[in-house]
Amino acid sequence: VQLQASGGGLVQAGGSLRLSCAASGRTLSGYGLGWFRQAPGKEREFVAAIRWSGGTTVYTDSVKGRFTISRDNAKSTVYLQMNNLGPEDTAVYYCAAAPRVIYSSLGVSSSYAYWGQGTQVTVSS
Repeated sequence: VQLQASGGGLVQAGGSLRLSCAASGRTLSGYGLGWFRQAPGKEREFVAAIRWSGGTTVYTDSVKGRFTISRDNAKSTVYLQMNNLGPEDTAVYYCAAAPRVIYSSLGVSSSYAYWGQGTQVTVSS
């Protein structure tokens, strides 16, 4: 599976961005698609994920109510709509794909076998 992330940029606090991750190379049935982020000097952390079949979603607590993950089956693309952004959301965002993942493992980075390149999100205060 090849993943191509896009949509990052510079935005003021309170603003919004939508990240996209286009997948190719394999059908995504049974996969989980996730977003992770890594801020300077910090470890990579889970943000949100969606099971391709069924659309079940999971979020880390800090983004609940602000971020929405969704997918477009026809385009094999997963989106991360990010609203009410704050400086703490500044990071490089990565999309990833996890084959045959169970729901409880969607937030675990080791579940993900395929990673896209990162896209920078910078939120100014």
